Amino acid sequence: MIKRRQAVSSILSDRADGIAVAGLGSPVYDVYAAGDHPLNFYNWGAMGSAVMVGLGLALAQPKRTVIVFTGDGEMLMGLGSLCTVAQHKPSNLHIVVLDNEQYAETGMQKTATGFGTDLSAVAAAVGFEHVRTLRDQNGIEDLQKSIQTSDHLTFTVLKIEAGDQPRTVPMRDGAAIAFRFRSALLGQAQAEG
Repeated sequence: MIKRRQAVSSILSDRADGIAVAGLGSPVYDVYAAGDHPLNFYNWGAMGSAVMVGLGLALAQPKRTVIVFTGDGEMLMGLGSLCTVAQHKPSNLHIVVLDNEQYAETGMQKTATGFGTDLSAVAAAVGFEHVRTLRDQNGIEDLQKSIQTSDHLTFTVLKIEAGDQPRTVPMRDGAAIAFRFRSALLGQAQAEG
């Protein structure tokens, strides 16, 4: 199984001006633990929205790499978003699902992936052409390199170790997160205007 913090940190290494969107809960903690960055967009209180936020950013910023980190619980909640993403196929969008087969935020209840739902198969069925599931650390370095050099939409499930991680909590002020992100994306003067 894959160690989630190590994997997220590796994927975000050498990100240049790439955008990282972190889904509610553990993905936020993981992205923040990898190093706070003004182009990290932390979703607080918005379960199921990370993929759609990533899609909007990928369409609006086609020259930037956009990586969405989401959990299996959040991805299951927003399965319909995969259909919309597959319809648009932004070549700069990369979705990474951290799948521990548990709802870590609410007590480690088993998710549908723990009962056999295959999120990679779902993504392929709705039209994703570049889909994979990784089950050990060996593929993480190749994943990081392919994200940085890819010219096509990707969907990757990382089968991570079960259990929770210590919480590393970034700012929680939604307005401050949005302002910092916009400033980094557009420049201070445009963000204020």
